[in-house]
Amino acid sequence: MGKIDDLKAYKEWSEYYKSLQTDKAVDDLTPTQRRAMLDKLERNPIEWISFFFVEFCRYPFTSFHKCAIRRICGNPEWYEVLSWSRELAKSTIVFMCVMYLVCTGKKRNVLLASNSHDNAERLLDPYRKAFESNSLLKAYYGDLRSYGQWTAGEFCLTNGASFRALGALESPRGSRKDAVRPDVVLVDDYDTDAECRNPDIVKKKWEWFESALLPTRSVSEPFLVVWCGNIIALNCCTRLAGERADNWDVINIRDKHGRSTWPEKNSEAHIDRIIKTMSTRAFQQEYCNNPLAEGETFKELTWGKCPPLSKLRFAVAYGDPAPSNSKNKTTSFKAVFLIGYHDGNFYVYTGYLDHVTNDEYVNWYYYIRDYVNDKTQVYNYIENNKLQDPFYEQVFMPLFTAKGKTNGFIGIIPDTRKKPEKFDRIEGNLEPLNRQGRLILNVDERDNPHMRRLEEQFLLVNRAMKSPADGVDCVEGGVWIVNQKITTLTSGSYTIGQRRVNKKRF
Repeated sequence: MGKIDDLKAYKEWSEYYKSLQTDKAVDDLTPTQRRAMLDKLERNPIEWISFFFVEFCRYPFTSFHKCAIRRICGNPEWYEVLSWSRELAKSTIVFMCVMYLVCTGKKRNVLLASNSHDNAERLLDPYRKAFESNSLLKAYYGDLRSYGQWTAGEFCLTNGASFRALGALESPRGSRKDAVRPDVVLVDDYDTDAECRNPDIVKKKWEWFESALLPTRSVSEPFLVVWCGNIIALNCCTRLAGERADNWDVINIRDKHGRSTWPEKNSEAHIDRIIKTMSTRAFQQEYCNNPLAEGETFKELTWGKCPPLSKLRFAVAYGDPAPSNSKNKTTSFKAVFLIGYHDGNFYVYTGYLDHVTNDEYVNWYYYIRDYVNDKTQVYNYIENNKLQDPFYEQVFMPLFTAKGKTNGFIGIIPDTRKKPEKFDRIEGNLEPLNRQGRLILNVDERDNPHMRRLEEQFLLVNRAMKSPADGVDCVEGGVWIVNQKITTLTSGSYTIGQRRVNKKRF
């Protein structure tokens, strides 16, 4: 035996030995029993997948996993788009479904397309390795590898099936295998952030998919398209595919009630950890199918030195409460910010923006009181519209009363104005100030995580209002109150209780 044959034999033995270490042990059924077992498994794709790919099924399937498996495996002519969050196993589910379809002879010619040829080969690699190393598949279906054509980008099986990797814009010509045209097109990781910023590239890639890749099918034979991709931009190919699909399945890491959509795998603590370690924009894009473009309304914010508090006639501590008494990251943010006015500019001195309990929210007003330290008069406001009023009366007022007995009384003024739509208020009242450089965040507080969160919320504001904007809304409320007081003080007189005072005596 020559050296090349020795190396080949050694490689095959190494692959076989590795499969013995990782695969489920092959059963000891007789050929007849095994045939009966296979007939039973092939009638139920979920059982078939769980049997042959136990190593990929470490966590139980959820209802959306099972529904997707039934749709993909049960509809020969089908167009499915899976916009599942990261960590929900969309590519893995599709891989196991396609393995079922190919091994059972339901599909025979698979094309896998991605944003580049290298990435397509990477995504095709699990299919190739399954035929090389899965000892259960070999025991029930035999060794399906065709040694005449077995590469990272293209390989054929002894049952006549074939797989081919394609990068975007590559020619799909020559994809026919014998008399079989492609009957499965898989698209995965097709959009990229950089390309989605260029509408011409998005258009060009979409035209290639529609005009070059899809027409490789046979008109008279059933054809399956499965597209895996998140909505990473407002203009992306995944969105175009979803709008045309038979089914567009959009599943986020958390559901509309704020609970993990796959709790057996992704615990609330794990999700909170992810939220803590990345920006809101990144989390919303990758885990919530909510692409947020920075700078749509506020291009950038101005950080600068604030005048000493002693130079202000007054300052306003404005609070925007959320009704939830929880630190749960899925609830609305609570916010309190200290805002002052001097020489034509509005200054955000400091503040708090986080998911906290009601008790801690009340503490924030005391922290701001200590920050000001009697250097100027502070008016403490709290948003209190009609919907919030019962909560204010029944929850916050008792809390402020209790705190006052130990920490001193703080006068709280409810802001009961009927507010216009949130975005309209923010855009109309804050955007011009920011654009003119007249809305200034305290540069001495730039390392304050609450102020950093405020800046992030400003930069993500757009008309859709899909990102949190509680801090921005709070600042708008404070600026509005400051404006009202300035107008009163410069109108010739102002009111203290029931007594009007001439401004010349102020």
